[in-house]
Amino acid sequence: MSQKAGYSPSFKRPSEIMRMRRKKARSIAGVSPCPSGQDSTDSPGQSSSSPACVRPFSPGPLFNSQNRSGGGTKRRNPFANIENTYSPNKKFIIHNDDGNIEALNTRRDNEEDMSTKTDCQGVFSFSSSLTEAEKRERGEISSKKCLTFSEDDSLFEEEEENAKSPLLKSPQAIAPASIAPPVCTEFPADWSLKTRLLFTSPLTLSWSEQPKAQEEALGLSQHCRAQFIPLPHSLQDPRSCPDLRCAFQQSLVYWQHPSLPWIPLFPRINVERNFKGKSTPWAQDVSLQQSLMSEWSVSLSSLYGLLKARLCPYFYLCSYQFTVLFRAAGLGGSNTITALISPTTRGIREAMKAEGIEFSLPLVEERRRSKGQQNVAEQQGEEQDLKECSELTEGVDYPAGDEGENDADNDEDSSFSWLKEMGIQDKIKKHDNIIIQLRKEGHAVSLDHKPESVVCVEGPHTFTLINFLINCKSLVAAAGSQAGLPPTLLAPVAFRGATVQTLKARSVNVKSQVGSSFQNISSLEITGPILPSSLHTITTLLRPSQKGNFSATLYTHAPTAVMNTHTSTQQCTGGSVDLSGCGLHPASVQQLQQPSSLGKSALTHINMNNYSYTWKN
Repeated sequence: MSQKAGYSPSFKRPSEIMRMRRKKARSIAGVSPCPSGQDSTDSPGQSSSSPACVRPFSPGPLFNSQNRSGGGTKRRNPFANIENTYSPNKKFIIHNDDGNIEALNTRRDNEEDMSTKTDCQGVFSFSSSLTEAEKRERGEISSKKCLTFSEDDSLFEEEEENAKSPLLKSPQAIAPASIAPPVCTEFPADWSLKTRLLFTSPLTLSWSEQPKAQEEALGLSQHCRAQFIPLPHSLQDPRSCPDLRCAFQQSLVYWQHPSLPWIPLFPRINVERNFKGKSTPWAQDVSLQQSLMSEWSVSLSSLYGLLKARLCPYFYLCSYQFTVLFRAAGLGGSNTITALISPTTRGIREAMKAEGIEFSLPLVEERRRSKGQQNVAEQQGEEQDLKECSELTEGVDYPAGDEGENDADNDEDSSFSWLKEMGIQDKIKKHDNIIIQLRKEGHAVSLDHKPESVVCVEGPHTFTLINFLINCKSLVAAAGSQAGLPPTLLAPVAFRGATVQTLKARSVNVKSQVGSSFQNISSLEITGPILPSSLHTITTLLRPSQKGNFSATLYTHAPTAVMNTHTSTQQCTGGSVDLSGCGLHPASVQQLQQPSSLGKSALTHINMNNYSYTWKN
């Protein structure tokens, strides 16, 4: 038989080497020796103790060597491959460092033990006539710390499970680490206005409906006097607790100007359908419009005076174009009065600049800072590219007059090529001042009506902003369903010209399918302009009444979601500003003093489980 090029007769496949090693392991694994009466003869290619009985297949009966050829040679499994070589019922032999052999107790171990007990002739051996290459390969394999072999497998792998086995680890490592999740007693401050809240709880929420006349009056009186009754940590029967019902009525109160019972004055952006078919006598009466704006100006001035004296924590101005949030000093992580306007247009920003109002675009500045850090590395790469380009273009000859010109001229000529085809290129000026101005202001115009257009005004400039809003003619719609109607003012405390209003609450008991059974779930729906302090107060009351288990879905007025942007340049340390007289619960003040961590998003879900909060935004 002719040998192929590159063929080595001493090369053995790993499967053959592993088979020989398994045979040797079985011969050492405590198989009983043959009786002394039997003799063994040496023959070339066989060991000194040739086996008298061998198994052609395992497991299986023992056959005499006279009935088969090949001695102890085992036939290769023709159906073995990578996918089906492993079987949990097969026998594994582990070779340890100390030379001992450990056999795992499996079903085949029992069968082989029974066969070795009945017949002492079943001894496995392997040929001692090995080449030097085989011995070197065997030496490399045996040098490993721990190997696992499968009886019918042609694959082998290093036994790494000993390092991972729990039997070799300490009891502290075996025991699972029971790390309890952190208990979060508060959710982050959310400065956006909510239009609807939906609370659900396994416990009943019917205690929040149909208050008694005395409870409703007491709740309103406590709100006006800024009195808060402490509640226990847990309530067994919320229906029989009048303090809880009074406190709930107190949390639903807010103040609004103007007040027109037949027209919903919140929200005001993109809600023209709410004003259609409504009676608007001021739309065609100029004197009536002036009277409404005069009263509105007095109310706005009163609110700013309360805000400056820290007697009002915050208030909202909702117009048909934008919403303004004024916050007192000490709230939102700032030690000065701040005002956020969203969304804005280039016309409003230009008008504010003309009045001398200094403002900032916090989201735009934040984007510039993040890009500035990336541009530092990019500039280095661009400088290197420019050097390479200059080296490549050193030997290029340019026509006269073209070397110092920019490509911008060529681009402009190509952009006006269609004018030449029409023959009117002389009648059109290329560098029109209007076109240049529009190109420069294109980026500013692209921000209009987007969350990135939010404007922040701080410090004394907020007073200038109040005067600007009072005198701004574009603040009130000149046409449409909201023509002549002043913006809506919302505040958590009383101010001049305001009307007391209450949020609408409705409780419903429903059944929800959980698996194959139905579970009773109680829901509480609250609608209206829900202020940040009202949201915090309501959740604080549900904590003891629902025994620390409830969830809430929050519906946000979209233009106000960006109000959570942290924009203060003057940081405020906790407790540096006294807000004890602002009319809010101390826990609500403490929450609103922290800088918001929600960015330009708002809370959408709040879940309390075992008195611990989780939320989504």
